[in-house]
Amino acid sequence: MPVGGGGIGMNVWMDGGDIVFFLCEGGSFDENNTLLKSGKFRLKLSPVIMGNDSAFRQTLHLSDGYLSITDGSITVNIWADVAKPVAHVEVSSSQPVTAELQYESWRSTPRLLDKREAQQCSYKWTTPKGTATTPDFIETLQRRTYFYHRNPESTIFDITVHQQGLDSVAQQMYNPIAELVSGGVLISEKKHDKQHHFLIALANKQSSVEEWRRELNATLKKVDNERDRVDTRRWWRAFWERSYIEAGGDMAEACRNYTLFRYMLGCSAGAMWPVKFNGGLFTFEPVEVDSIMRFTPDFRRWGGGTFTAQNQRLVYWPMLMAGDYDLMKPQFEFYRRILPNAMLRTKCYWNHGGACFPEQIENFGLPNYAEYGTKRPSTFDRGIEYNAWLEYEWDTVLEFCQMILMSKQYGGLNIDAYIPLIRESLTFFDEHYRYLASRRGKNDLDAEGRLIIYPGSGCETYKQAYNPSSTVSALRTVLETFISEVDSSAQWYAMLERIPKIPIRHYGGYDMISPAETWARVQNVETPQLYPVFPWRRYGIGREGLDIARNTYYHDPDALRFRSSKGWKQDNIWAACLGLTDEAMRLTKEKMASGPYRFPAFWGPGYDWSPDHNWGGSGMLGLQFMLLQEVGDKIYLFPAWDKRNDVSFRLHLSRQTTVEAVLKGGKVTMLKVTPASRQADIILPQVGH
Repeated sequence: MPVGGGGIGMNVWMDGGDIVFFLCEGGSFDENNTLLKSGKFRLKLSPVIMGNDSAFRQTLHLSDGYLSITDGSITVNIWADVAKPVAHVEVSSSQPVTAELQYESWRSTPRLLDKREAQQCSYKWTTPKGTATTPDFIETLQRRTYFYHRNPESTIFDITVHQQGLDSVAQQMYNPIAELVSGGVLISEKKHDKQHHFLIALANKQSSVEEWRRELNATLKKVDNERDRVDTRRWWRAFWERSYIEAGGDMAEACRNYTLFRYMLGCSAGAMWPVKFNGGLFTFEPVEVDSIMRFTPDFRRWGGGTFTAQNQRLVYWPMLMAGDYDLMKPQFEFYRRILPNAMLRTKCYWNHGGACFPEQIENFGLPNYAEYGTKRPSTFDRGIEYNAWLEYEWDTVLEFCQMILMSKQYGGLNIDAYIPLIRESLTFFDEHYRYLASRRGKNDLDAEGRLIIYPGSGCETYKQAYNPSSTVSALRTVLETFISEVDSSAQWYAMLERIPKIPIRHYGGYDMISPAETWARVQNVETPQLYPVFPWRRYGIGREGLDIARNTYYHDPDALRFRSSKGWKQDNIWAACLGLTDEAMRLTKEKMASGPYRFPAFWGPGYDWSPDHNWGGSGMLGLQFMLLQEVGDKIYLFPAWDKRNDVSFRLHLSRQTTVEAVLKGGKVTMLKVTPASRQADIILPQVGH
């Protein structure tokens, strides 16, 4: 069962009479860029809590953000402070009880990584012989146990910089893992024979161990158990007041799991680093995911310090309608921090402006070492991954640019710090594709004066693409939003005029969105021809060309072949955006059904790892769009919801609007729109199914 807050997470379970949990903080990257767990903790009680007793209860108290385990006599409460990286374990009993919280580590000696286990770090399948996870430092002094991992000055960052021909600018680059100290301290406090309190404080700092200890001690000085408990519970109650979805009938389970997954995302509030798509803070023993993966609890597929953009985005899109703008900040800050590195690599490789962000992106902003290619031809462009899936895939950053702009529209956030990111991301596409065209011929634009986006990429799927619809619609939408929200100067209007039209094709007797004007091969199983529906909202309910988009959904042979509710698949979202109620209900119900593990919102492994956060994020989005969609000034209520299922919700829209509604017995029995001036914008659902 997960519990957490403030950027740390714990996975808690009973092991015989002991209570055991893993603790994870999102920034504990080692020298190989594995995301290390802080450790394993074992609470030993005497007498023990009886897990087979009829009075036994293990409860996640969502409203207050804590977990309790009790047998009626002894109660253990576990929670994390939302304002500080501190976890608490509180024991209370009706009779005298002894309690000891033990720290356990699997990093006490060097551990060599084989190629399969190295999936947890940035080397992946290219691991040099002898690569190891180095041991932690563990020391117990009186009632305190200190534990930490310290990276050397030279790490995978330096190896990646050298591999990618950037040594000349290495000293100018952002490097978040050199000499990073990550870990914490376990403190035991015995109040009296019937009460015990244990505190675990964490710290991550690029510094000497002495400076790290000072930061840890500074955190400890701020701890006030009673005040912090009250403040944390107050925060969680406010969190649940922001938004909710509750349903009956066929969708009861899906909406329950929506809430459970949103809780898991809420545990990241206040974090420095984004929630990882491949398990977040709550990964567990890998052998429980795949029986052949007999590795340590640090293991997860697709790396620890690698933030694959196509996957990360699905974790963050649903936070807009949930009103969880504070949870989005770590992902925005991630791109703000790595922007200088993205600009440097663009300048070094092509000598033009803008910022190029790759798809398999490291926490320091460069392509992943393994995915970049270790057997590259010497003549191959240094700025391109030598990789059949990832070559020329650069447009995912535009989704985060759009999220930033929409956070201003939805929550009124000040986005000044991120305007350079948006500006440089747009500039890259304009300057790079004119640069490429000018190297092939005299003119840098086509006959209509538009960019020639070639070679491009429709996600990882349509390769060597000419004007891929996903990139074209991304540039159009972000430019339009940037002009309306931030900067309406002539240069951006001029760039907007240079963006190609979304390609349309006639296939099988139907007009539909084409993946691109042309492409060389199909490499993966994504459906970027529906990206103009979501995330780019060029087509859908209340928009022109709805029939073209529906034709694409129903008749595009690849869209049909790739259709699924698994993992990061987005078919449920597209069905909702297109008003295809039966499809949206079916796919979202499948996606949001309880996962294969004991906690219902632990899905996966899908295409990634467990618990699969892409799975949950795409499910959240489908539910939100089934209930509410905004098109211009219009708000469509229940646009893809089967009215036979009772539901109530509160969700957020642009212009700092919230909509609350209750559907009961097929009728809207309550509707509240804030501000009231937007009540007139509501489009009520049609009667019937």
